[in-house]
Amino acid sequence: TYKYLDLIESPEGDDQPTARPVSLITGKPMDIKMGPNWDDDLSGTPDFARQDPNLEGLSPAEREAMFQLERMAFFYLPRICNHCLNPACVVSCPSGAIYKRGEDGIVLINQKVCRAWRMCVTACPYKKSYFNWGTGKSEKCILCYPRLEAGYAPACMHSCVGRIRYLGVILYDADAIFDAANANDPALLTKRQRHLILDPFNEKVIRAARENGIPDSTIKAAQYSPVYKFVKTWELALPLHPEYRTLPMLFYVPPLLPVMASLKEKVHQERPEQLDSRAKFWDDGWLYNSTTEELWGTLEQSRFPLQYLANLFSAGDVEQIKPIMKKLMAVRIYRRHKTVGDIPEERANAALKDAGLTPEIAEDIYYLTSLAKFDDRFVIPAAHREQAIEMLEFAGDARGSVGFGFKEKPLRGW
Repeated sequence: TYKYLDLIESPEGDDQPTARPVSLITGKPMDIKMGPNWDDDLSGTPDFARQDPNLEGLSPAEREAMFQLERMAFFYLPRICNHCLNPACVVSCPSGAIYKRGEDGIVLINQKVCRAWRMCVTACPYKKSYFNWGTGKSEKCILCYPRLEAGYAPACMHSCVGRIRYLGVILYDADAIFDAANANDPALLTKRQRHLILDPFNEKVIRAARENGIPDSTIKAAQYSPVYKFVKTWELALPLHPEYRTLPMLFYVPPLLPVMASLKEKVHQERPEQLDSRAKFWDDGWLYNSTTEELWGTLEQSRFPLQYLANLFSAGDVEQIKPIMKKLMAVRIYRRHKTVGDIPEERANAALKDAGLTPEIAEDIYYLTSLAKFDDRFVIPAAHREQAIEMLEFAGDARGSVGFGFKEKPLRGW
């Protein structure tokens, strides 16, 4: 704790009074070496951050560079339950209280069946299940399924100020989940998971979806799904830690800012000369030289190593991160050509060609990431509640019901 009374009871003096930290055990002053604010926002103290498993594969020089203040990069990784296709929490529950809903894929914990084994807490590699000591039950993110059933976005996504969260329908081949999760090479997990996702415009897929009871409204939502575009069409989004083999269904677009902000040592020394004091923009000669290997070479020499991003999103495979960074940078170059006009058209087109994009695709990516409206980011079909009872039980048994509450036996009775 801290000696807060010293702030108001200290005698007058030339120095500003401070609240010194003291030990609750001994009562003596102590020097703080770690704390929640530092560990959360500054990537941890040397005792923790240097043991980050995501640093695996980085050279000692790259590891040390990440802890240099002038090279430090911030990007937050919002994490909610991934509602995996192969959820570890479901198979770990001895009571069978955790299940994955068939109509929307949301993973839930039945509070009436949960017996507080807490094995789901240790089984989830993303640490999204927790034990509520007040209720004696395990709990987790429910993806605000009551809102989804009504066609509304989950609260966390609806309230996101940065508008960086998207939600949509994805059709996948459930029969291929076993083979996808059992890939011998961890680097193949993301590719196989992407192969699981089916084309909602394919006539065979549409026919099979209808045969499996998927309504047309859901199929139409899958065709307009922003998640399908990021993951399957543009191949910009990757799952978090696919090596856990749970096949998470939340995907992330790796950050571009640390790569764009990287400067070579020579360029860093010449920085005052590179900045135009009148126009206030960086010289096109080195930052937007998209026709040479120097532009894509910046990816290799970024202050945020690509290997670190690969350890997060592609099981350590850097080759899956490079194309994404190229696409993101090419779109930025193309849009600068369109809006500012200080980049020649041939350079912008060359950057798109090297990244495997067309101007039409670049415009679509730009719109969905920067100008998308609410209905573009969240394409959620309302649940067909008239069919809900048919998914669980024989509807004929309920036709004579007049809706007088639930049929539950009394705890003590006749």
